[in-house]
Amino acid sequence: MTASEVFVAPARPGRSPCPGVPAAAGSSSSSSSTTATAMGPRRSAASSRGRLLLPLLLLGVSGFFQSYAVEVDIKDASNATCLYANWMMSFLITYESNNGDYKNTTLNLSPNATHNGSVCGNDTQAALLAVQFGEGHSWSINITKTNETYQGDFITLTYNTNDTAVFPDAKRKGPVTVLMKDPAGPVQLNTVFVCHNYFVIEAENIKQIFWNVTVQAFVQNGTVSKKETRCPADRPTSAPTVPPTIANVTTAPTVPPTIANVTTAPTTTASPAPTPPKPVENPDTGNYSLKSGNKTCFLATVGLQLNVSQDKPLLININPKTTVADGACGNTTATLKLNDGNSTLIGFTFAVKNASASVQKFYLREVNVTLLNRLNGSVISSADNNNLSKWDAFLGSSYMCRKEQTLQINENVQVHTFNLWIQPFLVEANKFATAEECIADSDLNFLIPIAVGVALGFLIILVFISYIIGRRKSRTGYQSV
Repeated sequence: MTASEVFVAPARPGRSPCPGVPAAAGSSSSSSSTTATAMGPRRSAASSRGRLLLPLLLLGVSGFFQSYAVEVDIKDASNATCLYANWMMSFLITYESNNGDYKNTTLNLSPNATHNGSVCGNDTQAALLAVQFGEGHSWSINITKTNETYQGDFITLTYNTNDTAVFPDAKRKGPVTVLMKDPAGPVQLNTVFVCHNYFVIEAENIKQIFWNVTVQAFVQNGTVSKKETRCPADRPTSAPTVPPTIANVTTAPTVPPTIANVTTAPTTTASPAPTPPKPVENPDTGNYSLKSGNKTCFLATVGLQLNVSQDKPLLININPKTTVADGACGNTTATLKLNDGNSTLIGFTFAVKNASASVQKFYLREVNVTLLNRLNGSVISSADNNNLSKWDAFLGSSYMCRKEQTLQINENVQVHTFNLWIQPFLVEANKFATAEECIADSDLNFLIPIAVGVALGFLIILVFISYIIGRRKSRTGYQSV
């Protein structure tokens, strides 16, 4: 990345960012050539620079608040656009005050927004769109790619309660990071996502409000596409539209196919029953290995999924294409460390049981999980369990379990494994040794219900025999008169 641009500007002329609120004074349906150059998606290449235009005052129920639009144009080594975004956003945050009360405050983008850390991404590395603003606040989303689509993965908001202008009496001081998983559908490559109307993301104590959004990741040939995918809020509807308010934004059940983890602002006056969330697909299976010198000493094939319990469960699939394996081999202990794009770290430690015995087994002893803020590397959450006794097999063999397994790390974090095949010791010729299968995979599983049925049959026969014997004894006990 040799050059990039960031602009901080008011909303697009001629369109009110809030339904039911008139557009800014002096705007019209056609933009001047100067404004089009500043805000349009296609511009000539330029070195890194920032531009500030006049802020737009939006009218909300609780009064006026100031919000700026951000335009980010990330360029690759050939100075061609690879990631483009233009959007407005605001955050409604509930925080605890010094006297124990909970208060609402609005955090808006500031004119000094920067985009340090934004990257283009490629087939093996996720793109990252990041902005920093105000007194220590930041927001980012990383975007993954397949052969045909791109899709948001994580959204990370860090707000700093030391900013007394926004949090004048916050009890907790310092940065607070909130991580969200994007459940929305993918967007086709070479297509720009557009959403002028409001949509909202809710997580924990925060409502993130977005509008006038234009995003395209993995831009092809340096040109932002003319092909658009519109959010549901922008599509025509016969139902009346209810203008949302910044003070109390609610969400409708439909989920737009956007780059953010979003739900749309309400489009009708009714309150329909919420649609169940789209289930998260099973993770892709990755192949990982470690070497000692030139010899492979650790082999692992596994699909990994994290279950992080916050206010709502957060499922995180580990992407093998962006995950790097590291660790160490040993005679009695071995460790595999997986790093998924500097945002998720998972460590597996194996040990040998009865190291002095003639027949030895290995087992999984410890798992630790760390979630990081990709922007600055700070720890969002960490968990460790060093008292496990799982996946045991004889030394010199491998352990296999194709069915899903769950490792409980602590009360808030679980690790789900799929298609597991692992050998942490005594790897020969870069190949897995004969596998010991888990009970869930065993072909003997069908014997369990048969055995239960046979046992019940014997029990019935015994009861019947006891009944017959009892009746015979009763008859012989009577004498004839």
